[in-house]
Amino acid sequence: MNAASKNAASKNAALKPRLFFVGVGNMGNPMAANLVKAGYDVTVFDRAVEKTTNLIKLGARATASLAEGASQADIVLTSLPGPPQVREVMLGEGGLIAALRSGTTIIDTTTSAVDLVKELVDTCQQRGIDFLEAPVTNAIDAAAEGRLSIFVGGDIAVFEKHRPLFDVLGTKIFHVGAPGNGATIKLLTNLLWFVSAAAIGEGLMLGAKAGVPLPIVWEAIKSSAGNSWVAEHDVPSIFAGNYDPSFSLALCCKDLGLINDIARSQGYELTMGKFVESLFQQAAQTYGESAAELHVVKLLEDRVGMLLRPPHGEPTTATK
Repeated sequence: MNAASKNAASKNAALKPRLFFVGVGNMGNPMAANLVKAGYDVTVFDRAVEKTTNLIKLGARATASLAEGASQADIVLTSLPGPPQVREVMLGEGGLIAALRSGTTIIDTTTSAVDLVKELVDTCQQRGIDFLEAPVTNAIDAAAEGRLSIFVGGDIAVFEKHRPLFDVLGTKIFHVGAPGNGATIKLLTNLLWFVSAAAIGEGLMLGAKAGVPLPIVWEAIKSSAGNSWVAEHDVPSIFAGNYDPSFSLALCCKDLGLINDIARSQGYELTMGKFVESLFQQAAQTYGESAAELHVVKLLEDRVGMLLRPPHGEPTTATK
């Protein structure tokens, strides 16, 4: 980069808000990378320091503490495993909210709990801080390509103010209304994801046991009323036997617990939600919480005694 280009890039970055990105794991890392590439001044923090290495090489800065990073930021973005981590990062000792200046904004992209979102909005308002919940979906590959779907809950004026930042991260940005609605929308989409993930294995197994080549089964599903994002995106992970390591059974169980909590708070129980939660819990107990999310399909493979591999499957004993 020549001197003129460097000066232009520096001037461009100076016109944009300073960002502090907390939690740069599977989803946060590619989001933070896209913001750096878009010319934002980005500081990053993760308790697993090695996760920041690639971002520093791109031009981000690292910081040793939440308070230090927050003190220099105009906007804080967070991408964390779940509500306990959000509560600790936001409200714990040395947490974000206490360190932020009035007039700054928090954008939490975590899949969180409705009640916690509302609590954080109230706490931030008392300190003159804006808070937007903005859970994201479409997996790691979409995060890397900047084509996430994002469900933003909170003040519409604050959302519009920060729309350019959301446009870097995603292609389908929804303002869904009041705080808590973002979590509800994200979790109901995850409910449909997890139901589909459990069901896709049964469809594939019916075809495999009948002797239909699995590539044909898959193409038929994708060309039918039975098609879904799971059918298009996740079946290759089943065929490969890696079961999508980008998302763990622990996270599935966490989200399904939050999903069923929402229904109970609304005064009813989810039939599919409760059943699918029990399946994922069984998978976690069988293969471990860190196992990949589509091990819920492996439960079926092990019960039937056949791996879902093209063309007709193999005995599960082949890999044991």
